[in-house]
Amino acid sequence: MSQTGIPSVNLADFLSEDPARKQKFVNEIGRAYEEIGFVALKGHFLSDELVDNLYSSVRDFYALPTETKQNYIVEGIGGQRGYTKFGNEHAKGSKVGDLKEFWHFGQYLAEEDKAKYNYPENVSVAEVPTFTQYGEETYKQLEKTGVYVLRALAIFLGLDEFYFDDKVANGNSILRAIHYPPITEEPKEGAVRAGAHGDINLITLLMGAQGRGLQVQKHDGTWVDAIAEDDELVINVGDMLSRHTNNRLKSTIHRVVNPERELWGSSRYSIPFFMHPVSDMDLSVLENCVTEENPKQFDDITAGDFLTQRLREIGLIK
Repeated sequence: MSQTGIPSVNLADFLSEDPARKQKFVNEIGRAYEEIGFVALKGHFLSDELVDNLYSSVRDFYALPTETKQNYIVEGIGGQRGYTKFGNEHAKGSKVGDLKEFWHFGQYLAEEDKAKYNYPENVSVAEVPTFTQYGEETYKQLEKTGVYVLRALAIFLGLDEFYFDDKVANGNSILRAIHYPPITEEPKEGAVRAGAHGDINLITLLMGAQGRGLQVQKHDGTWVDAIAEDDELVINVGDMLSRHTNNRLKSTIHRVVNPERELWGSSRYSIPFFMHPVSDMDLSVLENCVTEENPKQFDDITAGDFLTQRLREIGLIK
């Protein structure tokens, strides 16, 4: 178990040559996602050096003047690339903006694939070139980690191990570098660093859950802190995967609460990787996840249509 009771698993078990260790990982992560929807994962592909380098460049970017950062806002794409200013996003069902600003890195396509997928281009930061460099490296290592997690889940669900591979290859995944600035005055009623929400995507791989702030809602409605060890990622189920599995794998509501008043003067940084499939993935409920006890709960929809619907709900597109 991690520090707070979120189950802890090690990807090295899945990658081992020992079938028993591999199955142990499958069982552990599958049960965790059925019960609470979160795990802390060791054995991922991020090096300590890459993590340190990315965080250093993230801090350098957010230390830039506001007018400089706003030069990197890309209009008309719902914040899919570049900079999104403070307070622009809110949780579904809320009208109060979150107390954060963030940056999005997107998929890195081969030149011959760009016309097929038509994703917005990534944005380079002239003032902090290492931000661009380390963002790309981190994106690729988290994507690689996510592929193996999805392979384990495919086995757990009784699917072919590689069921998700072609659905996430060149997927519309996003790496988000978040800055929660110091709180300088009493927040508006209901304003927190990130309001209670479920993620849109298949799975989310989170760097930066080593301090208090991230909280997970258990099935009885209580909130628990999700604090990982320094070498762990926190990985949770998103709404797309929950929908596809007829809620067998749980997309758990979570939030980032404001710190105690004596810590208002400090920033918090967090870097989640939202793993999305390609837009034409069919999210229809898997047949083997429908039973008499758990009848089909969701209408058929593609990943692209579901994403558009949710981006409207959280205020990033009109």
